[in-house]
Amino acid sequence: MFIKKIELQGFKSFPDRTKIVFHPGITCVVGPNGTGKSNIVDALLWVLGGQRARSQRAERGGDVIFNGNQKRPPLGMADVTLFLRDDKEELHINHR
Repeated sequence: MFIKKIELQGFKSFPDRTKIVFHPGITCVVGPNGTGKSNIVDALLWVLGGQRARSQRAERGGDVIFNGNQKRPPLGMADVTLFLRDDKEELHINHR
């Protein structure tokens, strides 16, 4: 199986629904510091059942929810869906 796509909403620095598609082969995520690259990895850990807040670089479990900024209010939930695919089937894993 390989990762086909991940959808995030309200998770850390991703307040809006964000879809990240992973193509076969190597996928590289690049960008300036503080833009959420590590939060994508944290979302993968969280949706796969990571229970410890420290594994998502957070102090408490609620720290994975978008906390707001000067332009947007905080959200009440985080939602991550992981889409896995192989030759025969597709599997969706969700954590809200």
